[in-house]
Amino acid sequence: MDALTPIQQELSFIWWIALGLSFMLYIILDGSDLGAGIFSLFVRDEDERGAIMAAMAGTWDANETWLVVAGGIIFGSFPLVYGSAFHYLMLPLMLTLLSIILRAVALEFRVHSDFSKRFWDWCFGIASLTVTFFAGMGLGGLLQGFPLTAGPVPTYAGGALNFFSLFSLWIGVAAVIAAALAGGIFLRVRFERHTELYHAAQKWVDVMFYLALAAVLITLVWSYFKLPWASAKWTGPHWWAWWLLGAAVVFCAVRMRMASIKQHDMSAMLWLSATIIIMWGGMMATMYPWLVPDTWTIYSGANPSNSLVAFTLAVGGFIPVMIMYNWYQIWVFRGRITKLAAYEHH
Repeated sequence: MDALTPIQQELSFIWWIALGLSFMLYIILDGSDLGAGIFSLFVRDEDERGAIMAAMAGTWDANETWLVVAGGIIFGSFPLVYGSAFHYLMLPLMLTLLSIILRAVALEFRVHSDFSKRFWDWCFGIASLTVTFFAGMGLGGLLQGFPLTAGPVPTYAGGALNFFSLFSLWIGVAAVIAAALAGGIFLRVRFERHTELYHAAQKWVDVMFYLALAAVLITLVWSYFKLPWASAKWTGPHWWAWWLLGAAVVFCAVRMRMASIKQHDMSAMLWLSATIIIMWGGMMATMYPWLVPDTWTIYSGANPSNSLVAFTLAVGGFIPVMIMYNWYQIWVFRGRITKLAAYEHH
């Protein structure tokens, strides 16, 4: 931190917030798409599987752009973290990227396929599952931290499988459960209420809500005992703030459940988004000032050169443009559909 000027310290903090915002928007927006893809693995009707793809056809690519934005922020603002963390998480990130590619290919190839629709349907569903799982594993590995070499340019010191643990494996499973819940709520927003798929998604949400609740509780307890930096923050002098944060999460989750039961589908999605925002903000507040716990702080991993200022001037205006673009797409494609809107129908 001593190597940074006051303005660079402020910019580092701002870009850390922007990084968290980018990941949060990706989780909220593309998490629903991924969850819908996971749901499609349990759908037998070919037209319904095609309609699930059609439900996200106008927005999925823009949703994934937030992942690109997050990668650009890490590269431009925290290059040492970019180099070492991507080395540490090479395997789960590589599998996540390959799954994202397969998912996009399946979405496009299904349209032009006469004899292999079922194959591409399976590719789409499985890739949605593996994207979520391996991204979750990467987050779990990141929360554990990793060793660095000594020297003027610290790099990752360890093997390719050091990220793997029961904890990172569990975070991958929990991510799949959370995405499955978001996907069910998304499909209830997008499909007409009289369709079979809408009612199937309703039953799916009823189950996934309680699985997600259990996953959150298990993750919190496990994190408390495994991550000293987290437990120290939660039991510190401001412990009451964490209880208030937990109460806010419970309130939003209950409101989401009530809205879902009453078939107020858009309200349920908004309450789920509020729950994610609070939980993600709580995780970032718990981690502060760490960018990677016990490895890099926001300030030790920041770019100390004038390129941090140049990066801000060049890219800073891109984020509000992306937010407006996402909002416009969601507004345009807000109408409900039926299985007659299957992705290959014209």
